[in-house]
Amino acid sequence: MTPPERPHIVLEHPDFYVVHKPARWLTHPVRSAFPVPDVVSFMQQETGEEGLSPPHRLDRETSGAQVLSRDTDAARRFFTLFKTHLVGKTYQAIVHGQPTWDDFVLDAPLGELGLGGANRILIRQAVVPDGRPAVTHFRVLSRRAGHTLIEAYPRSGRLHQIRAHLAHLGLPMVGDKIYGRDPAVFLDFMQTGQTPELTARLGLDRQALHASRLAFPWDGAQVVAEVELPEDLRAYWEGLA
Repeated sequence: MTPPERPHIVLEHPDFYVVHKPARWLTHPVRSAFPVPDVVSFMQQETGEEGLSPPHRLDRETSGAQVLSRDTDAARRFFTLFKTHLVGKTYQAIVHGQPTWDDFVLDAPLGELGLGGANRILIRQAVVPDGRPAVTHFRVLSRRAGHTLIEAYPRSGRLHQIRAHLAHLGLPMVGDKIYGRDPAVFLDFMQTGQTPELTARLGLDRQALHASRLAFPWDGAQVVAEVELPEDLRAYWEGLA
């Protein structure tokens, strides 16, 4: 079933599009036991451009700014930009808790936590001594009712970096099935799918993470694309009392 919100173009350039990827959409098609809509297939059909490809990927539950290159030359150029860390990515997240700081840089290596003890999820990342270098700059945007709206600027691109770093700081993301306050939610989700009971436990039916801004050099100019916080996250935030 296709979610009601559809991807739409935020910025059009002869070499690329920046598209708003809604939550619950994959970036690109994958093999699955049940159909899941993806941005690449949808935009290929909408534009008639079969050569569209994503130089980066957003998690299924993450909304926000997604680049699609329009030809192979642009795809190669984006590969270099991302590899050399010349693409600035800014995210917004709603978390449980309120930090004492307003601006903080976390430099903490990330790697697999490993099965055992309280962890029963293979892909869960954590701050570990032998992990890969990971740096995230966090800035508080607003505080409300035991929650914080945080801006995150990852300076490296590790798996689940923002979510794992926030959990390490004691600021679990609202709606996060793996790094949230309830460690059993993800396993329950794998058994039952998203149910009203799970949504009630999480606060949201998806993780409260949004890719709000992309900035990168292109043909001698700086390209900046912004996508405002989507309605579901705004409603959650404004509903806090």
